[in-house]
Amino acid sequence: MSKVKEVINKLTKELNTHNYNYYVLNSPIISDYDFDVLLKELQSLEEKHPEFADDNSPTKRVGGDITKNFPSVKHRFPMLSLGNSYSKEEIIDFDTRVRKVIEREIEYICELKYDGVAISLSYKNGELKKAVTRGDGISGEEVTANIRTIRSVPLKLKGDFPTDFDIRGEIVFPHANFKKLNEERKELGEPEFANPRNTASGTVKMQDSSIVAKRGLDCFLYAVYGNNLSFKSHYEGLSNAGGWGFKVPDESANYIKKVKTIEEIMEFIDYWDDKRADLPFDIDGIVIKVNAYDKQEELGYTAKSPRWAISYKYKAERVSTRLNSITYQVGRTGAITPVANLEPVQLGGTTVRRASMHNADQIERLDIRVNDTVFVEKGGEIIPKIVAVDIGARQKDSNQTIYISACPECETPLIRKEGEAQHYCPNENGCPPQLKGKMEHFIGRKMMDVDGLGAETIEQLFEEGLVKNVADLYYLTSEQLLPLDRMAEKSVNNLIEGLIKSKEVPFAKVLFALGIRYVGETVAKILVKHFKTLDLLMAATTEQLVAVDEIGERIAESVVRYFSEPTTVRLIARLKVIGLQFEIGEEELAGTSSLLEGLIFVISGTFNMSRNDLKKAIEKNGGKVGSSISKKTNYLIRGENMGPSKLKKAEDLDVSMITENAFLKMIEKNSPGDTTVNHKPTQGSLF
Repeated sequence: MSKVKEVINKLTKELNTHNYNYYVLNSPIISDYDFDVLLKELQSLEEKHPEFADDNSPTKRVGGDITKNFPSVKHRFPMLSLGNSYSKEEIIDFDTRVRKVIEREIEYICELKYDGVAISLSYKNGELKKAVTRGDGISGEEVTANIRTIRSVPLKLKGDFPTDFDIRGEIVFPHANFKKLNEERKELGEPEFANPRNTASGTVKMQDSSIVAKRGLDCFLYAVYGNNLSFKSHYEGLSNAGGWGFKVPDESANYIKKVKTIEEIMEFIDYWDDKRADLPFDIDGIVIKVNAYDKQEELGYTAKSPRWAISYKYKAERVSTRLNSITYQVGRTGAITPVANLEPVQLGGTTVRRASMHNADQIERLDIRVNDTVFVEKGGEIIPKIVAVDIGARQKDSNQTIYISACPECETPLIRKEGEAQHYCPNENGCPPQLKGKMEHFIGRKMMDVDGLGAETIEQLFEEGLVKNVADLYYLTSEQLLPLDRMAEKSVNNLIEGLIKSKEVPFAKVLFALGIRYVGETVAKILVKHFKTLDLLMAATTEQLVAVDEIGERIAESVVRYFSEPTTVRLIARLKVIGLQFEIGEEELAGTSSLLEGLIFVISGTFNMSRNDLKKAIEKNGGKVGSSISKKTNYLIRGENMGPSKLKKAEDLDVSMITENAFLKMIEKNSPGDTTVNHKPTQGSLF
């Protein structure tokens, strides 16, 4: 074994241990920074020596694989569904049936029923080989690339594990990560996701695994399957799995418990019915299983489910109350959200006064009317919602709800685009909530980050007639601000200094701050890197925008529409005079060109210049650096000691290979005014 491979193996083992400590044991022993340093070291070694890179390397956690189709895979062990029960009487009946067959002592395992997405993981020789969704129980979709990004799923096992086995679990979306995702979507003016479970399900089957990696899914494993396993009970299997590196139910937190009587089962059910709101993830019930494998075999199966297990499902938290009125909120992007104003009622430990009704279709489907008695649920929802109407209690003089046709704030007729559920107010330059919302977005921490200015101050300045758009903020004076409530001299100075300092904020953040629909932080960086100046971006056509990597038609159309508005043109002109940054700084622009625009390079081997400098040279000239060779790769820059596997793949795909010197000649021989290069020379012609 070479020295490099030894280092790679050592780093891999160390990173896997730290990953387990952090995401499974919740007990990290190094800082995030130190972890990132080790990860970057491993990533660099794998890039230089791809022959030693592993499919289950810790570097795979960040994602990047694109999967267009998820193949159907047959489960080695069918993923049967559990029989559901909704009453304690049904649990008693289950226990009675079990004891009729098993006439000796019975031990049950009680576990949480996670409200997520069922998954089956296959391991061979201690490495993750395949991850498959439940599907119809016989076959499911393979989503391995996405599941590799979930930090609590071990890619390599430790300890004394079977050579070949499957383990079942549930992918869940922790509340904190789900809330963060919705906050980000709100910033972008996009509809928030309704609940963690559905969002987890959609995330698991996303085409881009790098997006999955960023969302922070979690995974609890709860059943081991295999031939000739050494343990004799469900509990013993899970205990062993915990030792191999899996995140299994935590007995100390009462997520799992051995019991022997129906009374103990009921105690466990009642405990979590009371405490489930305190969990950092959603559950929708409790699972009860016979523990011993031999007794499970004795009890057997029906056509659809095992006779040795059952689930008790909690009723969703639901209360009834009176709907006093319906109001309509206008968001920053003009989206209209109907809100039910309720007679205050206790739900899930909080007083609920308002509930979401989502859109016009929801109101029509449920036939929701003012003065109705409505049923409100929380369940997996972050915001309470109306789920049904007590028609029997409806007043005789009740009138059907007619959804508003004009904006409640500015009376502009609403529009509803084909295929969209929400209505919108198109008066984005005259509707007060939209004007205030744009300014609140503009001053935000990830945008212009203006100290001394917040949402309440924006509201106050708007109501006083001092500001109508973001440019007005920069013309505020001490004389205008000091007479206002809560405006002392120090706070006024902080506000003005914060605005002056914001003129130094780089172009990418300024573009994000403008609040263009669908242009979030990442998209803004991509556009700035490609177009370099705002003038070039404003002049871009839809076709030119779509040609930019990662920019789709929806984003392109939104950008073109935004910059075609006369109001936008006037606003940008004012912001330019104010001195905001609307182009990449001179340091960033130095040495840049579009010579390599549209070309994808892969770097492999060792070179005279550092790999980092080589990457910078590609990107500064408009090219893109790929992480692996594919059909889209235009050039492989081949250095010394290049791995044979990468070389073979390049040859198989007929990818042009060039040396370091040939690449440098490529970017030298084109004049600054020449934006073209030969895209596909004969293989080796520049070698």
